[in-house]
Amino acid sequence: MKKLALGATALVAVAALLLSGCSAGDTGGGGNDTAAADQKIVFAVNEEADSLDPGVTSNSFASPVIMNTFEPLVTYDAKNELVGGLAETWDVSADGLEYTFHLRPDLKWSDGSALTSEDFLYSWFRVLDQDLAGQYANLLTDYIVGAAEFYAGTGDKEAVGITAPDANTFVVKLKTPTPFFLPMLNMYPFNAVKKDVVEGNADTWAKKADTYVSNGAFMVSDMTFGKSITLVKNPNYWNADKVSLEEITLRVIPDQATALTAFESGQVDGISAVPTDDLPRLKTDSEDLYTVPQFGTSYFIMNLTKAPFDNPKVRQALSLAIDRQALIDKVLQSTDKPATGIVAPGYVLDGTDFTEDRPDWGITPTGDVEAAQKLLAEAGYPNGEGLPPIELSYYTDDTVKKVTEALQQMWKKNLGIDMTITTQEWKVYYDGIKAGNFDIAAMGWGGDYLHPMTFLAGWASGSELNNAKYSNPAFDALLTQINSETDAAKGAELMHQAEDILIGQDSALINTYYRARNVMFAPTVEGWTLTPLSTLYFKGAQEVAAQ
Repeated sequence: MKKLALGATALVAVAALLLSGCSAGDTGGGGNDTAAADQKIVFAVNEEADSLDPGVTSNSFASPVIMNTFEPLVTYDAKNELVGGLAETWDVSADGLEYTFHLRPDLKWSDGSALTSEDFLYSWFRVLDQDLAGQYANLLTDYIVGAAEFYAGTGDKEAVGITAPDANTFVVKLKTPTPFFLPMLNMYPFNAVKKDVVEGNADTWAKKADTYVSNGAFMVSDMTFGKSITLVKNPNYWNADKVSLEEITLRVIPDQATALTAFESGQVDGISAVPTDDLPRLKTDSEDLYTVPQFGTSYFIMNLTKAPFDNPKVRQALSLAIDRQALIDKVLQSTDKPATGIVAPGYVLDGTDFTEDRPDWGITPTGDVEAAQKLLAEAGYPNGEGLPPIELSYYTDDTVKKVTEALQQMWKKNLGIDMTITTQEWKVYYDGIKAGNFDIAAMGWGGDYLHPMTFLAGWASGSELNNAKYSNPAFDALLTQINSETDAAKGAELMHQAEDILIGQDSALINTYYRARNVMFAPTVEGWTLTPLSTLYFKGAQEVAAQ
């Protein structure tokens, strides 16, 4: 097993996080022969996304496709450092309110047509159309001048702070200096999509290979939902000369054990997840297992609009009754870490991790059953008596299944609460979550950008991502302050205060563990990159002949 350490360095200007990911480079083995390989690989994924439209989805399962077929203005290199994507350079005004991006010359779409700043203008306004129901619309409305008013239908388009002065220049005006704006630009909704293709195919453009026109290192050549999606090298990508792979087949294998068998028998060249039952063996015996700490937290959300979850004592009791260390050591047998807060470790400012000095809010690794029982009794439900029927839901996934079943047993043993378990495939499951059809549901958050606000912003009142329907005016006010705070240390202090309200005061979620991700790759595949944001990039990958 190859375990990659998690490190971080704060950027002086923006206090953004730079985390060490995993990059499989040239092994230096004398028998490897790139020329002899066909530059075609098969990679197994366990889930399909709810959508592959970057303007719509927030689903991490879309990442293998979107992040390899689209390239934003700013992206990350193999060292997780911010570099130009489709923007070659950019300027920031002295007050931090205006960003001017200069596109690379002669950019093209995968169909060979010209890509200009007008494409970004169209795409960002598209996300600001409520009819699109973009799940990340708040990333524009929260920060860009006039965007919230336009989105609400009360402001003019001309007042929105995005313009395209010429074909190669794109200008963004922010409401307040936002130290994490550049890292945010690597996210889905900031990508450009092609206007004539999108408008000519309405809701179907992102569901068919021939209309999925993109601008990244790869383009889609085949979509067979439920089976596979095939990516091929995009000859019109601005840096196509540096892309070695000719074809990537993303094969859908929902069962992780089946995917592992396919890998070990040579049917696939890599897998996106590893069954928990096999981790102990693989950690000892396999050189093809890679473990990468993630800037992500797994948790369960509660429907805060209904009893008994509208009572903070019930929520806190559920959280304190969990033995997180046993969950990791005995159930997952993993390298994950017990979670106290929602912000995962990794954000470092002036040599100190954001999580280092924060309180644990009584959430110890092994739990506090006595305190949990007392809180539940104070809420009016001693030993679980009087509680309405509670449904514990999860999406189909081997790891999530084990965690959900373990929590069901812990809550029965420690609090006397009987819960029924239900499961659905992700797309159906998430539709139900969005509609509020759940009691307690398995969720989590992998950081979308390298800053703690990626964990906090989605809990704002009215946020599209706030599926628990959490609302606290004091929390919202702190988020507003954070967005405009230019002093990194003060910003960290405000974020600590916000997390203290969310977790310490309101117990708004049931956090379980900070994630590490396990993937496997055959030694014949080199140059792939897995970031702490769980983004897997293939643009630097290549296939080499076996020794």
